Amino acid sequence: MAKLEAYIGSIDQGTTSTRFVIYDTHARPVGSHQVEFTQFCPQAGWVEHDPMEILESVRICVAKAIDKATAEGLNIDNGLRGIGITNQRETTVVWSKSTGLPLYNAIVWMDNRTSSICRELEKKLSGGRTHFVETCGLPISTYFSALKLLWLLENVEKVAQAVKKGDALFGTIDSWLIWNLTGGVNGGVHVTDVSNASRTMLMNLKTLDWDKPTLETLKVPSGILPKIVSNAEIVGLVGKGWPITGVPISGCLGDQHSAMLGQSCKEGLGKCTYGTGAFILLNTGKQVVKSNHGLLTTLAFKLGKNAPANYALEGSIAIAGAAVQWLRDSLGIISSASQIEELANKVDSTGGVYFVPAFNGLFAPWWRDDARGVCIGITRFTNKSHIARAVLESMCFQVKDVLDSMNNDAGEKEKKDSGKFVLRVDGGATVNNTLMQMQADILGTPVVRPADIETTALGAAFAAGLAVGIWKEDELFSNEERMKKDTKFTPVLSEELRKKKVASWIKAVQKSFDLADLSL
Repeated sequence: MAKLEAYIGSIDQGTTSTRFVIYDTHARPVGSHQVEFTQFCPQAGWVEHDPMEILESVRICVAKAIDKATAEGLNIDNGLRGIGITNQRETTVVWSKSTGLPLYNAIVWMDNRTSSICRELEKKLSGGRTHFVETCGLPISTYFSALKLLWLLENVEKVAQAVKKGDALFGTIDSWLIWNLTGGVNGGVHVTDVSNASRTMLMNLKTLDWDKPTLETLKVPSGILPKIVSNAEIVGLVGKGWPITGVPISGCLGDQHSAMLGQSCKEGLGKCTYGTGAFILLNTGKQVVKSNHGLLTTLAFKLGKNAPANYALEGSIAIAGAAVQWLRDSLGIISSASQIEELANKVDSTGGVYFVPAFNGLFAPWWRDDARGVCIGITRFTNKSHIARAVLESMCFQVKDVLDSMNNDAGEKEKKDSGKFVLRVDGGATVNNTLMQMQADILGTPVVRPADIETTALGAAFAAGLAVGIWKEDELFSNEERMKKDTKFTPVLSEELRKKKVASWIKAVQKSFDLADLSL
């Protein structure tokens, strides 16, 4: 890496917490701070965030991280060259451009209140659920932002009136943050990047612009939409009132795309990020690959205004680490997320228990919004350690489901080489060694964890640093030195037992179907 005395900041705005990380020119974190924020669940299947609380969490994290780095003797005030932003992707906000206030809470990506809108569209449109796939790579699903926007337009009078008056702005969390960071009501820049735009259902994957026929079909007014930019370019300067006033915002990616960049995933390489959900992406290069096995076609990244776009296949899993939080917050089985490993290790198996965390339905490769969580195989022998272990295993089985689909979508060469496959992993849950060993066992292939597991924040820093000349693109994809510090987990489970466990998992998943309307 370059030896210029400079720093890059990364705002990592996730589903349950916000983090600000400061990196030096060797891509080493030199200061960071993290804050959790409130999860609102007003009805079963509904999940919301307060956009103002998210904004305040960013302000706190930036100030605290700078204080920590300064306390170590670093001159952050004069050395910060750029800011990257990465964010929870499909979470949807509509706000007033005259007051700067949100017109409703942010509707979170996993929220499933739009089920009825999805069903209506499927019945009305040719091709049903796959009507928009050719254009945007995505099926009609509660997951994506456009359907959340339709719900807001139809159900929130303040939103409908603001749109009618020309006073509404729509965006995912990246747009909300950038608008506020660059001045808000005093000239804030209304943009989104190609990766976040690719998750709305409204962007054409080939033109990388809003798709007019789709806007017309869904009756989405183009005037509320942000401008689409690349992942690595200066979009504006941070305005007054922030500890980083005057610093360029020079990088922006959705969290999973950012993790791909942080893991140096060039064409043919993929990764899995374990956070609130789990997300597996495979870089397919300049080729838009259509999935026939329940995956999404999406943008990987576009590293500059004139740079070519890289595309990806993605398998999205709604509930991964969130199931651990559920054990902590709703059941009280553990008092902190880190305790689950110790609890799970008190037994050597789940005792035949299988847990399917379909709290808000199932995403890839099943796409069943009628699914609900089930825990089966319970006997008098079952205790909380078996359930904790089954929760960890549920993450691993879901990842296997997606990777099997990815393998089926791959070309013949990839299928022949599948035995050589190594899963690169990152995200907070990967500190759990038991989980990582389970993942290797259930996959039957090695799992590799980098020394710095926060690759989501690192990817945004890479994009921001690239745009302001701190790094060159080939440096971002030359990770041999970093890989020397990786930890490798090798499978030890027998093939026979692996197959039996996977077969039982599939049975459990099928038991979760058609439970959404189950009366209490």
